[in-house]
Amino acid sequence: MLQITARELAALTDGTLVGGATGEELVTGTAQIDSRDVTPGDLFAAFRGEHVDGHDYLETARAAGAALALVTEDRGLPAVQVQDVQSALTALAHAQLERAREENPELVVLAVTGSAGKTGTKDLLGTILSTHGPTVAPAGSFNNELGLPLTVLRLTSETRYLVLEMGARGIGHISELTAIARPDIALVLNVGSAHIGEFGSVDAIAQAKGELIEALAPSGRAILNAEDRLVAAMAERSAAPVVSWGFTTGDVRGADLTLDERARVRFDLVVPEGMTTLREEPIAAGRYAVHPDLIGEHQGANVLAALTAALAAGVAPAAAAESLEGATLATGQRMQVLEAGGVLIIDDAYNANPDSMRQALKTLAHLGRSHRTIAVLGEMLELGADSVRLHDEIGRLAVRLNIGQLYSIGAGAAPIHHGASLEGSFGGESEFLDTVDEAVAVLERTVQPGDAVLLKSSRDAGLRQIAAPLVERLSRRGDQIEVDQTKNGDDQ
Repeated sequence: MLQITARELAALTDGTLVGGATGEELVTGTAQIDSRDVTPGDLFAAFRGEHVDGHDYLETARAAGAALALVTEDRGLPAVQVQDVQSALTALAHAQLERAREENPELVVLAVTGSAGKTGTKDLLGTILSTHGPTVAPAGSFNNELGLPLTVLRLTSETRYLVLEMGARGIGHISELTAIARPDIALVLNVGSAHIGEFGSVDAIAQAKGELIEALAPSGRAILNAEDRLVAAMAERSAAPVVSWGFTTGDVRGADLTLDERARVRFDLVVPEGMTTLREEPIAAGRYAVHPDLIGEHQGANVLAALTAALAAGVAPAAAAESLEGATLATGQRMQVLEAGGVLIIDDAYNANPDSMRQALKTLAHLGRSHRTIAVLGEMLELGADSVRLHDEIGRLAVRLNIGQLYSIGAGAAPIHHGASLEGSFGGESEFLDTVDEAVAVLERTVQPGDAVLLKSSRDAGLRQIAAPLVERLSRRGDQIEVDQTKNGDDQ
């Protein structure tokens, strides 16, 4: 939490006191960009976005208890006026973290990046580390030049672990984020085809993700996926010692990876002799059972990566494994399991790329042993010139995996339907639907108790809007069936 006066904030951000601010106003909370989230003592940053101007909500924030505002124009309320609110937040976050490091030498900053799975892995790290000390790892995907400073500004004097997610849409983006918050432990999950339309090539993506490793001091730790060739090669870019992880190779191993009847991942964490933490303390070697409540084989990699980073941060292996018993992700719509009316719904509609789409379909196929499977797929964005081919391949994969029913939603997902049809889905198993509303109506009409339904697309493709109304309608339908059954029983 911040402890800064208006005068100090103005000096730090090259700002000017306006709106009657005396300079003595004291911010004792954190920074907020949404007036609905403001609590007494907070700093309200009047961020001007594409659709909303935070300056229009200054009075609302003031009424909610904001001690001060950060603005680019004087609206007559106590504030610090700056040239750019985002740049000011960046400067404030960097100063806050450096001060926290001085006041608390035990503070460990961990950063996660990768083409897929970084938000879930950040959540898992938060779960593990919070059992060992006060941890900041907010739910959601605060991984850009605005979200990361807001995360850093949640630090308190008691914080032991700060977990950051770092995303990139181009070369140099992660370097900019590490300039705000240099990590002590840097974790790279994978290099895939997410955002390939913006980067141009997988090699360029690897170059960008590796900027996280280059930010480490020699006293840090690089945590790398030994089974991803491009990630493993980042060891050459690290000034810090490297700890690798994997299921077939690496320093820390996952052994006997399986999925149970609900597709929940199970494996043993295997820690070798001779490993040490970031503080050069010995880590207990051994084998530890890991049983989170997460579905999909790909979640095993995220769990193993989070465990390896937590070990480097000082959490004992037994405690780390135990903390994940029955664990779920704090951030929703990442292979989130919902049940309504006897239907199993897997909501993975927050984000999608070809790699994560394939993994989700394989998980659904595993559930096909005991469920009729239905895949509801939308467009994967930012794939550039290869978009049609990559969507076509997903449709063909759905057929090969013997998915019972495929619905492709929206014009951008039409190649999924075409690919499935060409692969051999001729009996109505694949259907194209124009809109999300149409998809909800069709699903309500066609799904039956015992079915397993996967919802998967990029965030802006809209499938994230399906789960809530579908759950509501199926629950209502299930309640009606129970009522009807009761009535029938009474009539007999």
